[in-house]
Amino acid sequence: MDLRESAAGSGASELREDMEFDSHDEAYSSYKEYARSVGFGTAKLSSRRSRASKEFIDAKFSCIRYGSKQQSDDAINPRPSPKIGCKASMHVKRRQDGKWYIHSFVKEHNHELLPAQAHFFRSHKNSATATYPLDNGSDSRVRRKKNGGSGSGSSKLFGAYQNLDCLDGYMRSQHDKGRRLVLESGDAQVLLETFTRMQEENPKFYYAVDLNEQHQLRNLFWVDAKGMEDFNNFGDVVCLDTTYFTNKYRIPLVLFVGSNHHVQPTLLGCGLIADETVYTFVWLLQTWSVAMGDRGPRVMLTDQSNEIKTAVAAVFPRTQHCFCLYYILEKVPRQLEYFSLWNDAFTVKFHKCVFKSWTEEQFEKRWWKLVDKFHVREVEWFQSLYEDRRLWVPTFFRDVTFASLSAYSRAESLNSKFDKYVQGDTSVNEFVEQYKAILEDMYEEEAKADFDAWHEVPELKSPSPFEKQVHLIYTHEIFTKFQLEVLGAAACHLKKESEDERTTTTVYAVKDFEDDQNYVVEWNVKGSEICCSCRSFEFKGYLCRHGIVVLQMSGVFSIPSKYVLQRWTNAARSRKPVSGKLDEVQERVRRFNDLCRRAIILGEEGSLSQESYNIALSAIREGLKQCGSVNHSGEEENVSVERESEPQLDIVISSNKAPRLSETGKEKGTKGKQVAQSGATKSVRTLEAFNLVEMSDLNPGQSQSMVPKQVQNSVPMFFHTLPPPQLDSAAHLHQAARLHR
Repeated sequence: MDLRESAAGSGASELREDMEFDSHDEAYSSYKEYARSVGFGTAKLSSRRSRASKEFIDAKFSCIRYGSKQQSDDAINPRPSPKIGCKASMHVKRRQDGKWYIHSFVKEHNHELLPAQAHFFRSHKNSATATYPLDNGSDSRVRRKKNGGSGSGSSKLFGAYQNLDCLDGYMRSQHDKGRRLVLESGDAQVLLETFTRMQEENPKFYYAVDLNEQHQLRNLFWVDAKGMEDFNNFGDVVCLDTTYFTNKYRIPLVLFVGSNHHVQPTLLGCGLIADETVYTFVWLLQTWSVAMGDRGPRVMLTDQSNEIKTAVAAVFPRTQHCFCLYYILEKVPRQLEYFSLWNDAFTVKFHKCVFKSWTEEQFEKRWWKLVDKFHVREVEWFQSLYEDRRLWVPTFFRDVTFASLSAYSRAESLNSKFDKYVQGDTSVNEFVEQYKAILEDMYEEEAKADFDAWHEVPELKSPSPFEKQVHLIYTHEIFTKFQLEVLGAAACHLKKESEDERTTTTVYAVKDFEDDQNYVVEWNVKGSEICCSCRSFEFKGYLCRHGIVVLQMSGVFSIPSKYVLQRWTNAARSRKPVSGKLDEVQERVRRFNDLCRRAIILGEEGSLSQESYNIALSAIREGLKQCGSVNHSGEEENVSVERESEPQLDIVISSNKAPRLSETGKEKGTKGKQVAQSGATKSVRTLEAFNLVEMSDLNPGQSQSMVPKQVQNSVPMFFHTLPPPQLDSAAHLHQAARLHR
């Protein structure tokens, strides 16, 4: 390959034999710029000074793969070397007039060039400017198939780097690229066998591997089909939990955790990572995004980390990134232990500053007073806390919910549910062996909660119109929590502090006698917006008692619809938004529960014989056809059959085969597109989806194994046939497993 043509094609300046330079440093800078545009790293191979003047008169620069590896046979811990005998180099000499010229130039390389990933090389990591072409070339980590396969996965992966001009400054050096995932003997083979088996059971199971230059495993990601489906319904808030890796557990595990409508954790993906560099987190987040249909959450919660912060900004520029509060609070005692300052006085002041500051100005005043009083202004970690204040201080959050994923302590968080499966000495082999059990436990808990919602109606405990309003709308778990707020409103006393007639905004001081605390509540009549300093809505997703008492005293006896999140309702999985029609939702829930109970009875009777099964199946088909005709004949669409994500998320309908990265366990297929379908089309697709399954398609006992034990024989299940896998990723992971032996 002619590298000069490659450089010209990418917009870089060519190196010509007639070029002159003012110094050998300028010559090397030109060679580096050329190398960066072409796609290889550089090194100063040699230089020579004049014996008389002591000035440089000769220098040779080369590709980092120039020459051969020199390693002693008895080396105890040999370091990886990039040298493979490449001859590419440039030799420059100094003339009598002081100018430098190109004496010789070898442009041919004996290895692959990486123009799109040149910023990873140590010689280019501090380049002042960087443009990363997305489609010319491929990377050894995520390489396009050479048989003409699409490279869109690779382009998407590294396309994220363009979102942050300074990203290359954080990337790992060329030496760091040799790092690999620390696995014990046999772990890679166990992973291969597990992923292969799970993909055979469900072709939508997804995994991706990241290989280093020696084709050894560096990072690994996987997610099951249920995790992808849960993201469609509850992907508004996602927590990237790096606790096990940060705390040096035996297994370098990271988790993508969400929260469903029963306030239960959902597992949206797992990863094994080699390090905590920006590159690793960019790869992890981008790979997870591809698995989720090229989408990201509205809010992402993480640990406090500059590397993660950079990666999130690059991959999800429209996502609101926040730090989990318990990550911050758990670090405070450790940071102050050295100064012997951790005492009750500091605790009171710190919590007052963080949790009781109503305005940004109030927070600023209290913060500087705090750090000066306890002499921590110069402590680097406290400086970083202040710089990142908008990512973790509740004062800066309004109308953003964390869906119970950000708690005051690890023990209170949903993430802690996984702690019973992962201990400090849990090995990769042990975790993989119980991975399926973890999923089954989670699915069974969710199915049991759904079953209870169908068969039980929560009891009203007060005559409050707010309680009645969400009685049949909220799930049992959320309704029970909200009931406590309704009852707790009786222990609150409010006082009007100020009123702005121009903006129709009134500020109240609310005294909560139950916890003996004072709160500030702001109520905007015109916009039906309410905000409380307790930040219950932001952290939990439902209105607090302080807001309820303000609404009561303001003559408002209905919760504004924006404060009834669809993710907490029995219609959480519906494609139709709850919007402001809460009364219609209540009636719809009643109809839905009644039909579910009748469907269970029909399922029990219809399964007794083949004849009764055929009758029940025919009745359901005819009922679906007539319902579809009625619901989609006009503008009214009251029945939802297709599933859609939370209204705030992008609506994506994708094929069964999702897009894939090369070197992943994902099938190639058509990317999801944002589409709008007519009612008639929806009706037809409903019947087609229903007709996909026949009892003959199920293996003996398969239907029982797919239903949680607690609700077998009770809950009707709908199965979807899926296309067979067309995968080649097993070979890649098998190769990595072989190299780990």
